Amino acid sequence: MTVPVYLFTGFLESGKTTLICDTLDSPDFTENEKSLLICCEEGLEDYAKSSLKKWKTDLFFIDSLEDLSYELLIELNKKYRPDRVLIEYNGTWNPKDFMEMELPIGWLVVQIVSCVDASTFQMYAQNMKQMIFNQLVYSDLIIFNRCDENTDKRFIRNNVKAINKNAQVIYESLDGSVTDQLSQEELPFDLDADVIQIEDDDYGLFYMDALDYPDKYKGKTIEVKGIAISAVEGNKNAMVMGRYAMVCCADDVSLCGILVRNVDRTKFNQNDWVKLKGIIHVLFNPEYERYFIVIDALEVNVVEPLKDPYVYFS
Repeated sequence: MTVPVYLFTGFLESGKTTLICDTLDSPDFTENEKSLLICCEEGLEDYAKSSLKKWKTDLFFIDSLEDLSYELLIELNKKYRPDRVLIEYNGTWNPKDFMEMELPIGWLVVQIVSCVDASTFQMYAQNMKQMIFNQLVYSDLIIFNRCDENTDKRFIRNNVKAINKNAQVIYESLDGSVTDQLSQEELPFDLDADVIQIEDDDYGLFYMDALDYPDKYKGKTIEVKGIAISAVEGNKNAMVMGRYAMVCCADDVSLCGILVRNVDRTKFNQNDWVKLKGIIHVLFNPEYERYFIVIDALEVNVVEPLKDPYVYFS
């Protein structure tokens, strides 16, 4: 028997308890299963006994990371015999410790959900980069709550996608409405222009947005600068072009690269800075089971390197 495990991460008062309550109260999630809720921190919100009874959920508190062990989970599994497990993880603990922990036979982590207070994210991202990285790098779904008209969704998306390209990002407004996309007005370039001009400082946002929503760019003509990073094995007329993104420290960079076809590689060298004009197409990559953009080059010209080659998300 498989026991699905749902891990909820995020800093204290980021909304984990509220999200777990909403999840357990949803008829789409709860269908008479018996749940075990392991709570690793106490916030302002509590779990009402009456609600736990209605949800057929047993609650167990853990005070320290040292107590969260394989032996303890074995005991809890024997005692409560849960059909599924939800874990409200402590915001000061590194989720990596749990991901590397041995679990009881049958227990399987099926989803990691992170809650983030949008009003404080920029402060954390600028001053506590490693902690933010630790909290979000494993997440499947990241919910930014308490969004308002002052929320910089571009800053949020760029930072998150630099850490975890595959995570789904949700923005939840104060009125409870949700969205997972940036509006046309929130993008710094014009998607309706004959040639979309990507400024040097906007490469990261373009790359991350195109990664999430490639169909928005299908058939568009674009002009962008980047590094001719590498040739493509087996295709003498293709290359990977892009920029390196600073994720959380100088030793931690991530390649934001795009496949470019129809190029004459005799006109430039590997690691040259180039200005590319081309038409965007969308192809399915079976290895990653998702769609990506590729660019068919119209022009490729060598240009002067940027003074700072990195893409930053702060």
